[in-house]
Amino acid sequence: MARNIPLLDASWLYVESKEAPMHVGSMAVFTVPEGETSQQAIARIVQMLRSSLEFAPPLNYRLSSPRLLTLMPKWIEADKIDLDYHFRHSALPAPGGERELGTLISRLHSHPLDFRKPLWEMHLIEGLYGNRFALYTKMHHSLMDGVGGMRLMERIFGKSAKESMALPAPWSVGTISKKKKNTEQQHFADQAREAWEAAKLNGQSLPAAGRALMDLMREAVKPTDSALATPFSGPKSIVNKRVGGARRLATQTYPLERIRIVAEAAKVSVNDIFLAICSSSIRRYLLERDALPSESLTAGLPVSVRPADDLDGGNAISFIIANLFTTESDPLTRLKEIRRSTQLAKANLQAMPKEAINNYTIMLMAPMMLQLVSGLGGLTRPIFNTVISNVPGPSRDLYFSGCRLEQFYPISLIPHGQALNITVVSYSGQFNVAFTGDHDALPSMQRLSVYTGEALEELEAALGVKWESKKAEPAVASKAVAKPAGEKRPAVAKKPVARKPATAKVGAGKPVKVSITQGLSDSLVLPGERFFVPFKPSWLHGPFADLNEQLLAVFAHKVGEAK
Repeated sequence: MARNIPLLDASWLYVESKEAPMHVGSMAVFTVPEGETSQQAIARIVQMLRSSLEFAPPLNYRLSSPRLLTLMPKWIEADKIDLDYHFRHSALPAPGGERELGTLISRLHSHPLDFRKPLWEMHLIEGLYGNRFALYTKMHHSLMDGVGGMRLMERIFGKSAKESMALPAPWSVGTISKKKKNTEQQHFADQAREAWEAAKLNGQSLPAAGRALMDLMREAVKPTDSALATPFSGPKSIVNKRVGGARRLATQTYPLERIRIVAEAAKVSVNDIFLAICSSSIRRYLLERDALPSESLTAGLPVSVRPADDLDGGNAISFIIANLFTTESDPLTRLKEIRRSTQLAKANLQAMPKEAINNYTIMLMAPMMLQLVSGLGGLTRPIFNTVISNVPGPSRDLYFSGCRLEQFYPISLIPHGQALNITVVSYSGQFNVAFTGDHDALPSMQRLSVYTGEALEELEAALGVKWESKKAEPAVASKAVAKPAGEKRPAVAKKPVARKPATAKVGAGKPVKVSITQGLSDSLVLPGERFFVPFKPSWLHGPFADLNEQLLAVFAHKVGEAK
């Protein structure tokens, strides 16, 4: 049965290109249990996986039209899937280290997925020292977002070694709920009725979403608060160029408790600390290259709007924009201002009715999608300079076929105009940060991961926090996983950062109570339907003039083609 692809999911298909493929990935490192060698465990796992020929949605979905010739593409269930294509067994030159692993995965992540087949691959990589192996998985963003991926991960892996031995192959674990499957079997009249009700609900939410966006635009034209970041308010920089096909990967791991203690000392959230050390790292990297703009860089922060009980695939995200204050040299001042910026942005989103969130997201992201579809991404001012994402992960150990998951890193996508993505995932007391960047635009990108560690130390010193560890933390971050060090709880900080309460200026309509995920991401957890509203170019002026120029350029190009 064919399934229509929601517009938010389909948008990742529309902007796909050879240089900027729209897939996301993960790198999972496992430790083989005692009493078994890595060769024995891998042979056993490979045999189990190659004999698993049952594929569950969405891993059995393929595009009905691989060339996307239809306005609304559809998923169809593949009758036959070539497992040898999707599951691959690779090896590092033993004994392989983190650097070699990172180099291999960087190369694997550079290759686009084949649109003629289900849009995923899994690579089992042996040869790691220390009786370990890795799984690299990539999947098109149209199939799944970060939060959906983490929920699938908890279903794929077991909570104990014994439990994991009885679990099926990862591609046999489905994400589509029974409720949604039953909906597919409804009578046409029932489907039409539900579609009409959803359309009415979305239509009613349009005014609130439109007012919120108009308020943002007025703030962009006549700023009243530097902490309230707006679309296109960030400058062009070396991270906002067109990208090539090759990727770089750098990673870093910190004890989650260490991050939490610093956050408690500063009286901010874990996510604020994460943004602050990323901002400091980017600022230092650009300064060393004599490329730091005089205006502050901004970051797009994905926000989950997926209900807590939603285990399905697809995308359920919105975006807020935060000012990174890369022009500010003092780390505590920068942290305080970043905190205020994120509070304002989240308050603006919370002020909208829940039904308006997705309409607002589509309208907000339309200029970016226009840039990418038109081929102008990286040639004009970006809607925001980079994406920084924080995805809460499992808090306890997970296992795969008896092997413990040691470390887990998210590997994201980079479109034209945004050559750097920083994503962190929490897992079993770890704070795992991954930097995905364009190979040519960001030479020596591993320095960014090193600088985040030094920025964290700088905050600790400024706040009076002393972190003690049994072993010294790595001085240099590799292009792959940095080994975590054993840690002790630090002393409590004494000097908190002063805060100002955030006041929302944006967003009209009746507010809705929302729950803030008490984890790493401080994500808004809101239900909502996806609905497309065309973005009106006539709204754009002032700082949005770049988009007007883009529209005119696209129009002129099309006219030229017609002649």
